Amino acid sequence: MRLAILSDTHGLLRPEVAEHLKSADAILHGGDINKQSIVDELRGYGPLYVVRGNNDKEWAEDIPHELTVTLGGVTFFLIHNRKEIPAELPGVDVVVFGHSHRYVQEEKGGLLWLNPGSCGPRRFHQEITMMMAEVSGGRLRVEKITIPHQAT
Repeated sequence: MRLAILSDTHGLLRPEVAEHLKSADAILHGGDINKQSIVDELRGYGPLYVVRGNNDKEWAEDIPHELTVTLGGVTFFLIHNRKEIPAELPGVDVVVFGHSHRYVQEEKGGLLWLNPGSCGPRRFHQEITMMMAEVSGGRLRVEKITIPHQAT
């Protein structure tokens, strides 16, 4: 199973990101989508698992603040802000979050922590990133995808 993991699109779904979504079996989004049209477009690529970010206002009332989903034998916990993660996450293998716009891929406390960074408008002089991941046999292999800065 191939997963696209992204966050902080902030109203922009770049063509380079969309190219990667075409090969995904499911999409995980860590919030700050900013508009319903992006959610609708993402759903056109396949199953979408999304949480609400701090910039997702009234239009996003039906999007959950946090979400737990199991795909290919791997259990993911999604939340936008890492500071809001519960102290205990029983049965979770991977935490997906966003908010900081900084790419993170680290193992800590028996969990894999993933922040795909931001693939929306470039902010804070950060690189533009997302992740593609392969789930096989209950294991996850993650690949960092960097979008060139000059891309729109």
